[in-house]
Amino acid sequence: MRPLHPALVTLVAMLAFAGNSLLCRVALRDTAIDPASFTSLRIVSGALVLWWIVRLRAGARPAAAMAGNWASACALFVYAAAFSFAYVSLATGTGALLLFGAVQATMIGVGLWRGERLGAAQTAGLVLACAGLVGLLLPGLSSPPLAGAMLMLASGVAWGIYSLRGKGAGDPTQVTAGNFMRATVPAIVLSLAT
Repeated sequence: MRPLHPALVTLVAMLAFAGNSLLCRVALRDTAIDPASFTSLRIVSGALVLWWIVRLRAGARPAAAMAGNWASACALFVYAAAFSFAYVSLATGTGALLLFGAVQATMIGVGLWRGERLGAAQTAGLVLACAGLVGLLLPGLSSPPLAGAMLMLASGVAWGIYSLRGKGAGDPTQVTAGNFMRATVPAIVLSLAT
């Protein structure tokens, strides 16, 4: 079987990210679920599905110790909780732009801090993207609510950190499953506390 073209994989990933934003916004706007319960539902259901996938992959072999770590689980929880609370007040498109911009700025910023270098086109793209984020957040007729915008930026930073922590962390499915399992603890506490 031929590997999929990178552009196709990128397109599918971008559609999935956009779908995530659309579904979250619809759930929080058109149903009676609150952001804390929605966060718990997302994390607990993700943990259960990933646990099931890891178990299926293990077959008759005994399950390995739970992969992942608490720092990554906390980043995952902050991403999911801030994302849910932000979408109470943000439009879908605005939230997605803030989220994707914050993820990229975090990951590129950490790369630069670690000594990676950008080419001229990459630098121009980064400057343009940051200018767009600043322009979107400037006070004016079309600026988003500040609290929602800050929550979505925090969500993006947390997702960027989660992604960076996952690089080279081991089997991606097992690590992600372990992180989701751990993230259920603060998610359930948040849901019970609100």
